Amino acid sequence: MKITIQRLNDDVHMKATNEDGVSLEMDGSDDIGGINSGFRPMQMLLAAAGGCSTIDIIGILKKKRQNPEDIKIEVTGERIKKGTYTEFSEIHMHYIFKGDLNPKQVEKAIDLSLGKYCSVTKTLEKTAKVTSSYEIVNES
Repeated sequence: MKITIQRLNDDVHMKATNEDGVSLEMDGSDDIGGINSGFRPMQMLLAAAGGCSTIDIIGILKKKRQNPEDIKIEVTGERIKKGTYTEFSEIHMHYIFKGDLNPKQVEKAIDLSLGKYCSVTKTLEKTAKVTSSYEIVNES
């Protein structure tokens, strides 16, 4: 796995590109020269955790013949100061499913993702407590 990061301005606005040529932009906060033109690196960690887990959950639910019409996830993180840096101490993932789904199957898919399959949350749980909740919305 390789990511190439290119600086885009005279401060901290950057573009990260993967081996497939797909890119995303990163930036820092205003106080270090950021211009709010991309994700901050710590935001990317939360996005990665949500994305990784959601990919797992979709695959698990499909195998169980549970096909959500939509999935949205809200990921929040609490940070603590550790000397010269901060790290996540708590991460909460709230999944919002739309469709006619079996709650037990949804709960099992979330548990399997966070407990066994999601590489990102398994990495982050070394410093952060990762919790989850969910709701199923059945809109007509």
